[in-house]
Amino acid sequence: VMANQSSHVPGNNCSMDEKLLSSMLTISYSVIFIVGLIGNIIALYVFLGIHRKRNSIQIYLLNVAIADLLLIFCLPFRIMYHINGNQWTLGVILCKVVGTLFYMNMYISIILLGFISLDRYIKINRSIQQRRTTTTKQSIYVCCIVWIVALGVFLIMIILTPKRRDHDSTMCFHYREKRNAKGEAIFNYALVVMFWLIFFLIILSYIKIGKNLLRISKRRSKFPNSGKYAKTARNSFIVLIIFTVCFVPYHAFRFVYISSQLNGSSCYWKEIIHKTNEIMLVFSSFNSCLDPVMYFLMSSNIRKIMCQLLSRRFQGEASRSESTSEFKPGYSLHDTSVAAKIQPTS
Repeated sequence: VMANQSSHVPGNNCSMDEKLLSSMLTISYSVIFIVGLIGNIIALYVFLGIHRKRNSIQIYLLNVAIADLLLIFCLPFRIMYHINGNQWTLGVILCKVVGTLFYMNMYISIILLGFISLDRYIKINRSIQQRRTTTTKQSIYVCCIVWIVALGVFLIMIILTPKRRDHDSTMCFHYREKRNAKGEAIFNYALVVMFWLIFFLIILSYIKIGKNLLRISKRRSKFPNSGKYAKTARNSFIVLIIFTVCFVPYHAFRFVYISSQLNGSSCYWKEIIHKTNEIMLVFSSFNSCLDPVMYFLMSSNIRKIMCQLLSRRFQGEASRSESTSEFKPGYSLHDTSVAAKIQPTS
């Protein structure tokens, strides 16, 4: 099926040899789908297994896991498209639905990660008394607003997108010129600008959090658990590194991609731009695999909770009261990955 993958670029007479690219994308998205599906289902199971009242970070992370799962469910369509020789046979509407849903959930994850960093930055600069009065209502409201706005934009994009010409109906997830769709291009520019604002917010927040934790670690160097402050600070920068590796390359190249769609380019540059964009998009998709990795591998508490929940699930030995007692009141699910608290946890 993949023997001939030279495709025609809509809107011009260019053709692209995509055999190697399609093979790479098929393998990459298949791995991301399997790993991300398993990881996020386990993460969702852990989050939903918490019986006590959830804090703001847990609310945000629960929604991040849902967004990651919805993004992952879009990947089989991309995999089948590339296996089928870059031929879309499921109709124009479903192509637009899958493509828009993919990007919608990617940006929902980015926005929620930005709110997590802002939440940690605000709370770490408040006194303990002020921090204790914080409720989860604000985080619930924020998540609801994010999903409602995203759903509204999703419906607008589906309804207002112009119909394709007949010879373009088999193309999907591909480079397209948009000289007559400046409104859509401006919207894409706005998304890129929004990403960079969130990215710089995360940088400032984690630098501030890291400095505070390292300062406390030095101040309490004689205490037995002082090393955990420094470890939490290092883990906060690991989150920043993962966010940078996954999302920055795609959004740094996005300006070039959108500009070429508006202004046009030679066939040579169109092929380079298209293939580069697809590779960068794989890195962005890979974040859905790394999110649950951060939840579990960077915190011994998360691993303990996962083992306890799975053990109760398959053995059926623990009561509800025992399960709630396992979750200590001072514990935060994102303690090591985003430096949720100044106080270290065991």
